[in-house]
Amino acid sequence: MSLLASLWTQLIAWVSTHLVEPAVVFLHIADSAGNPLEISEALLIALLQLFIIGFIFRPLETLAPAERWEERGLTRIDRLYTLLMLLGLFPLFSYLILTPFANMLGGLGGEADAGPAVSSGLKHWVPWFEDHPYLLFLVYYLVYDCVYYWMHRAQHAIPWWWALHSMHHSQRQMSCWTNDRGSYIDGVLQSFILATVGLAMGVEPSEFALLSLLSELVQNLSHTNVRFGFGRIGERVLVDPKFHRLHHMVRDPERPSLHNCNFGQVLPFWDMLFGTALYGEKIRPTGVSDPMVDADNDHGLVGQQWQAARRFWGAVRRPAGWKLGEVSFGPDYAPIPSDQAEHLPVRADTGPAGGAPAA
Repeated sequence: MSLLASLWTQLIAWVSTHLVEPAVVFLHIADSAGNPLEISEALLIALLQLFIIGFIFRPLETLAPAERWEERGLTRIDRLYTLLMLLGLFPLFSYLILTPFANMLGGLGGEADAGPAVSSGLKHWVPWFEDHPYLLFLVYYLVYDCVYYWMHRAQHAIPWWWALHSMHHSQRQMSCWTNDRGSYIDGVLQSFILATVGLAMGVEPSEFALLSLLSELVQNLSHTNVRFGFGRIGERVLVDPKFHRLHHMVRDPERPSLHNCNFGQVLPFWDMLFGTALYGEKIRPTGVSDPMVDADNDHGLVGQQWQAARRFWGAVRRPAGWKLGEVSFGPDYAPIPSDQAEHLPVRADTGPAGGAPAA
């Protein structure tokens, strides 16, 4: 392990010296970009994640697919989203952007010349954690994951937020690339929420990078088009592909609340604790029944972002956009309660856009 750690450190230093530092100098952001070593580590983590998705998760979809597709045309745009998102690293970069503000407020120990570093966040409130870094990281992760769970529920419950998040759910061919498919407005909002929580807990940038990596890898796997899970015990420890696929199921008009389940990011514990866990259902087609949102599949990246923004503007400027509940969207992008929308359901799950559950 010491050899691997040494090689990793050397690789980070090389990337920092030969790539990151020249880039921030060229862009004239050397004073505000943060530690080049931390940026280099973030980039390497992103490349590692891309390797795992492309060379481990993607082959699993061929070996044991949950749904069989004659062709994978709709997955291509999600691959582009993944590349843009990982190389942009919204959560980490948002964290690095917020750090100077936290320093000004004394959140991370004040100015660099103000004397010895002062513990912040959890280590300040509970000094015992200073000598127990692994338990501290576990607490960080539990808080991070719990915040994500409730944020995810809000994305489905608040109509203007669903107007953005629904783009993620509109994918009919959910695959290992789908995790990063989403509205960039939504992405920035999520990133600042999670980064602010990280700052409040006193999470170091390197620790936040590890938090993000672990969470993202589990989410990449949970979106993977495979028919297996982690077993009766494992599926209650970590979110697996079977568990999360039910969260992405198309709305069933005979059981219209069935898909309001399995919101957990990494730990299904929160779903079990708050009564939203669903196990044992058969594999179902993924996507949305609202034709206004399903039409995202007819657009490219720019078109999808524009349609999500129009839905957002149609909802956020109306009182109905702030009333909690599940909605669809009318021709003028006005949110309509889903159980009152006359056009539901219209989704067809056959043909090249959809697929049949694998035997």
